[in-house]
Amino acid sequence: MAKALIIVDVQNDFCEGGSLAVSGGADLAAEISELIAATVDFDFIVATQDWHVDPGSHFSDTPDFLTSWPVHCVAGSKGAALHRNLDTEDIDAYFRKGKFDAAYSGFDGLLAPEDEVVVGEREAYDDAEPDDAPVSLDDWLRENDVEDVVVVGIATDHCVRATALDAINAGYNTTVLRDYVAGVDDQSSDEALEELADAGVEVK
Repeated sequence: MAKALIIVDVQNDFCEGGSLAVSGGADLAAEISELIAATVDFDFIVATQDWHVDPGSHFSDTPDFLTSWPVHCVAGSKGAALHRNLDTEDIDAYFRKGKFDAAYSGFDGLLAPEDEVVVGEREAYDDAEPDDAPVSLDDWLRENDVEDVVVVGIATDHCVRATALDAINAGYNTTVLRDYVAGVDDQSSDEALEELADAGVEVK
């Protein structure tokens, strides 16, 4: 059975200079690239993206930074693109989430068209709906006989947490690499990692 690396939301808006930047996001993007280059035991690599069109109360002019946030990762925008420090050459598939809701978990994401490039400084592009039935992250992993997933990315206390919880609850052997995640808040990130460990996720 196969192992997949899930790279969660390493996007411009979540890195320095973005509308909802996490400290260390740009460095983390580079570190994940180094991890990919140094590791041979991933059969597949996938990346998730926040991809908001109209997520309702998830966007707010007066955000509480718990359930509401400044505008970020608008579909097709530079802010929604993956950070240029993330090497995307070996990424097999991209999954977009949150067009019309908050969608913290990568397992809420749907497969993006293969011919769209979503990195760094590139211009925005059309967000056409695929002709085929949508494919979820869970669908894709199961179609590729993935049993083990390793989760890295942004943010530890929100989308990484939600993705790892959904992975373990879906029956995947799930690992989070604590040196390859970055959080909004140190305390809530530590609490998230403890919650994940209690749920059966290997945190290492």
